[in-house]
Amino acid sequence: MSLVMDDRRLAMHRKRKRTNAVALTLSLAAMGFGVFWLLWILFETVRLGVGGMSWSLFTEMTPPPQAETGGLANAIFGSLTMVGLATLLGTPIGILAGVYLAEYGQRSWLGAVTRFINDILLSAPSIVIGLFIYAVVVSRMKTFSGWAGILALSLIVIPVVVRTTENMLALIPNALREAAYALGTPKWKVISFITLKAARAGVITGVLLALARIAGETAPLLFTALSNQFWTSNLAEPMASLPVTIFKFAMSPYENWQKLAWAGVFLITIGVLALNILARTLFRNKD
Repeated sequence: MSLVMDDRRLAMHRKRKRTNAVALTLSLAAMGFGVFWLLWILFETVRLGVGGMSWSLFTEMTPPPQAETGGLANAIFGSLTMVGLATLLGTPIGILAGVYLAEYGQRSWLGAVTRFINDILLSAPSIVIGLFIYAVVVSRMKTFSGWAGILALSLIVIPVVVRTTENMLALIPNALREAAYALGTPKWKVISFITLKAARAGVITGVLLALARIAGETAPLLFTALSNQFWTSNLAEPMASLPVTIFKFAMSPYENWQKLAWAGVFLITIGVLALNILARTLFRNKD
């Protein structure tokens, strides 16, 4: 009887071992498939993008077709302006909403509704947000503008920051809060100086990831800020941006525009890569 049981266990062990080997092989193949395309994209971006890097890229405006010189100065400035202001606008709102969901609205109907709406915004296509701002702002102002682009990008920032802030605050042990309450500390001080401070690295990580996400968004800006061939710091006018300029130049048949498009892709890739590395470094240091 024992021999029969041993044979069954051995057969089951061999079957599990074969299943594990197949699953491990498929997992490694899937990982290799994804990494292969990622490395290929990065290689092509570097190969084609480095050739367009020059000092004029940062000092000259977007050129007309087949021009000998030109750069992306106005697009770089427009992207930095709109992305920076959208982050400044969306981050405080996202952090405050995340604090409410984590500290006050765990069981309230308002918290449940807010969390549901935030999940919808988090998964909504960016082009839908762009169309919404177009209908609400651009069509009423009768003009495309940098402010409309900032509003569209901030609506993308907010749900990312809300979700990250709520999750990071939920990881803080309740014993830390209870110890502060036992000393007579008001709740607003506990949140401001204890829980938020303890979750600071995670919250900053969420902000940086949101910043990296909006840095390459094209669809919302097509319906809001549109583009501008010239330098402008007036946010009430159409404003150039790197993603829209890349889209326009990459689709053109002109060699100088295509070269600038690849240089812009390289700039965005390096910037987003740096932000993601910074975010993951902060998160790892927190752990």
